[in-house]
Amino acid sequence: MAEGLSVKPFRAITWSDVDEREAALIRRCAAREEEACSELVSEHQRMVYQLSLNLLGDHNEALDLSQEVFLRVFRTIHGFRGQSALRTWIYRIVVNQARNRQRWWRRRHKGQQVSLDEHLRDHGELPERHDHASPDRLLGRKELATRIRTALEALPFDQKTALVLREIDGLSYEEIGYSLGVAVGTVKSRLARAREALRGQLRDV
Repeated sequence: MAEGLSVKPFRAITWSDVDEREAALIRRCAAREEEACSELVSEHQRMVYQLSLNLLGDHNEALDLSQEVFLRVFRTIHGFRGQSALRTWIYRIVVNQARNRQRWWRRRHKGQQVSLDEHLRDHGELPERHDHASPDRLLGRKELATRIRTALEALPFDQKTALVLREIDGLSYEEIGYSLGVAVGTVKSRLARAREALRGQLRDV
């Protein structure tokens, strides 16, 4: 079956569906109210950074992308008409900006993504757990995390993005469809292919 033809696109929500406090925040940001803009950043910056990091795999690139995203948000929020929840609209901006950055990298033949050693240097060791796991088990967890990350990075951008939004951020198929600008059927197709590719990469785990 061709991508995007199996399921109708989801219904866009309207202003009547948007939370009253969120709608007020959007109007205040559109009016360039500094306090409202700071409030919006505070509420969404962790989500924006984490999604940027998951899509780009690099701490500094994720920070730069986060700044680009919020600049884009404040430049265009006056045109927001409740076509989605604010969070989902911001997800869409993150995805589009990340896709543009990926294309920029490819044109300049960027090398491999950040190594595990660099990631640990930037972010520190994995959080300690207090389940008294043996050193071998802890090492196994790190190795598995590395394998999963490597397999994820090998996916095409659109498949990786769909998988991250679904499995890490917990978005619905409809929210992912809006974030990617595709129909729900396309989302499901990309997820199926991404999961199959990961199973192939991790079959021996």
